[in-house]
Amino acid sequence: MAKQNGKAVRTPRSNKAERKAVAVEPGIKAANLARLRRIEGQVRGIQKMVEEDRYCADVLGQLSAVHEALRAVGRELIRNHLRHCATHAIHAGGAPADAMYDELVDLFHKNAR
Repeated sequence: MAKQNGKAVRTPRSNKAERKAVAVEPGIKAANLARLRRIEGQVRGIQKMVEEDRYCADVLGQLSAVHEALRAVGRELIRNHLRHCATHAIHAGGAPADAMYDELVDLFHKNAR
């Protein structure tokens, strides 16, 4: 939200489908994609465990592993977002910076353990 006459005013955002990261390091992107593929395999394994009526504690243990793996990907994405996208918007100043501050607060709130 930007401020206008001392009041918070929502700034229009571009279509979220059109937004792109300012910069993504190829190595980080490749590592995140590899992690996500592993997670996808883990989820398929959990689905099979449920289909086979596996012991609940075993299924829950696998779910915990998937949650932690997703959090690891999230940490890398937040790190990249801060390093590139947020830095770019904050240096621009004005409404883009204000919108980025709000976005960061929301991201940290949503991704807090």
